[in-house]
Amino acid sequence: MVAVDRSLTPRGEERRAQLLEVATARFAERGYRATSIADIVDSMGVGKGVFYWYFRSKEELFGYLLSAGMTDLRRCQLAAVSHSDDPLVRIPAAIRAAVRWAAEHQQLTALFEFAHRDATFGPLARRLQDLLIDDAVNELRAAMDAGAIRRGDPIGQARAILAVTDALATHGLHDAHRSIDEVTDDIVVFCLDGLGGRKGSPVPSLKPAV
Repeated sequence: MVAVDRSLTPRGEERRAQLLEVATARFAERGYRATSIADIVDSMGVGKGVFYWYFRSKEELFGYLLSAGMTDLRRCQLAAVSHSDDPLVRIPAAIRAAVRWAAEHQQLTALFEFAHRDATFGPLARRLQDLLIDDAVNELRAAMDAGAIRRGDPIGQARAILAVTDALATHGLHDAHRSIDEVTDDIVVFCLDGLGGRKGSPVPSLKPAV
């Protein structure tokens, strides 16, 4: 699902960004099936020709939103772990980045949740999730090699971390009485304890000292 390849002017880039923003909001609010191309362009105040300048179909647009969202999430995680070589800092940093990204992109997160349940987009959603799993496996193997966590099945552990992070973040981010940092602390503690990597040490954090 690759978008139409065109060289865009700054104005074209701006219009495309608007299209992506509006489409994300409409899909999240109304659902993929209930949202038409007409709904999207009407919200933008433009004709369908604008839509088809950038995408061949609604399906292509939705697939692009998923792929671009995953690219952005992985970019945020890479930036978060780049400040340390310590596995017990990098693993929590990646978890924190994922939770914060989900909190800041709740509409996109809703699209991923739909995609995983949908027959059309399920295969793409799983391929994209496999990229996250591969990233986590690399971090876990490095941690095992460094003796920071006990030996185990890194693929199974990576899947477990993603599942735990998703479940606890989904619940915690809807709790108005808890901050994102409190939610991520719970997830980090749970995951590191399960990996055998905390050993009574404080919860690793990249927050600057006051």
